[in-house]
This record gives sequence, structure tokens and C-alpha cells, in this order.
Amino acid sequence: MELTTLLGIIVGFTSVIGAMIFKHISFTVFLNPAAFFVIFVGTVATILNSFPGENLKSIGALFKILFTKQERMSELDIIELMVNLSTTARKEGLLSLESKVEEIEDPFLKKGIRMVVDGTGDEVITDILESEISAMEKRHETNASIFSSAGMYAPTLGVLGAVFGLIAAMSHIDDTDKMAEAIAAAFIATILGIFTGYVLWNPFAKKLKVKSQAEVALKYMILEGLLSIQRGDSPFMLKERLLAVLPASKQEQIAEEMKSE
Repeated sequence: MELTTLLGIIVGFTSVIGAMIFKHISFTVFLNPAAFFVIFVGTVATILNSFPGENLKSIGALFKILFTKQERMSELDIIELMVNLSTTARKEGLLSLESKVEEIEDPFLKKGIRMVVDGTGDEVITDILESEISAMEKRHETNASIFSSAGMYAPTLGVLGAVFGLIAAMSHIDDTDKMAEAIAAAFIATILGIFTGYVLWNPFAKKLKVKSQAEVALKYMILEGLLSIQRGDSPFMLKERLLAVLPASKQEQIAEEMKSE
């Protein structure tokens, strides 16, 4: 479970509920089906009009990414694996790595090792793997833009909902009490639009982008490790190359973890 996402949603709702309590606003004002309808159905409509069906098929997977931690190799896992592969290659030759391929689950790393074993040049390896990383980045960017688009349109739909509410309020112009109540209800759509746009959809898009950046960084670590193995660098030099791309605090943490093992 990705607790930060769940916690963020809870805190977001708490902020609205707390504001209503402090301002002595009745929660019955949210009993406004029209406001929910124009915001949520309208947001769905904007997404359907913005993206082809093949992109929207991944929405379920995107929510899974947002609410669960992805199972992938950590920086420490990559460094330890690369050091082990480098040690084996130095002792037994690059062809010895072929027996290790089936033990590796990561398809990106598996492809890279196969190219190293086949004697593929470093420029070719770099071109192929960087192209794969670039394609992944573009795919992730498109996926994140689904939520950022929802975040952009939802507040505007809130204004549209408020206009509908004000039109309805005008029908009670002869009854000031009912008119005041209708005006208050009219702005519920605005609240929903702003809340969903800036507390849910835009932050969801940002989190997907951050997760994508982390995955890209790991793949570049793998690429650097593969090229180091191909060059015949010592395991120590390979480890130092991979540590160099990490922040100083992360370098110290990983170094300590490797010493303790």
C-alpha cells in the first residue's frame, strides 16, 4: 500500500470537513446530486474527448500504481547484482553471464545482459536501451497527463455547475430564504471542482511523474552497470560508478548496508 496517497486523500477531506466545522456550515449542503453529476460525469466526458481508448485502458493500472508500492529493484539491489555479475565476468568471461540471464526477472536488465554476452558494441547497447527508456518516459507522460487534464478541467466544470445553480436560484427570486439556500448550494459544484482538481487529480499526475522519474533513474543505473561490465571494469570501479549517480546521503546509506551484509 502506498500510504502517502491514502494519507493525502484523508488529510484533504479532513481539511474541508474541518473548515466546514469551524465555519458552522451544515454538511447537508453536499446533498446536491446536480453538483456531483456535473463535476464527475463532466470530468469523465473531458477525458473521453481528450484521449483515445487505447490510452484509457490503462487507468485501472494507474490507480494501482498510485495506491500500491511497485515491486522493483532498489539501488542497493542493482549495485549488488551488478557487482556480482562483474565479478563473474572478470573471472569466467562475459559468456559466463549467459547462465545468469534466466535468473533475472527484470526484462530491461535481461535484454542488456544478453546484448553484452552477444558482444554488442557499447554504442549500440546505449542506443537501444536509451530508446527503450525514452519510449517508457513518453508512455508515462501520456498516462500522467490523463490526471493532469482532469485536474485542469474539473475546476472549470465547477464554475459551470455554479452557473447552473445560480440559474436555479433565480427561480426563487420571490422567496429570499429559498434563494439564499439555492445560492449556497450553487457553489458546492465549485468546491467539488477545485477540490478534485487540486487535491486529487493534479497531485495524482505529479505522483505518477515522480514515480516515473525514479524508474528512469534506476534504468540508467542498470545501463551504466552494463556498460561498465562490458568494458571490463573491476567490481570496485563499477560500484563507484553506480554510487556516483546517487545523492551523497544515499551513497552513505548504501555503503553502510553493503558493509553490514
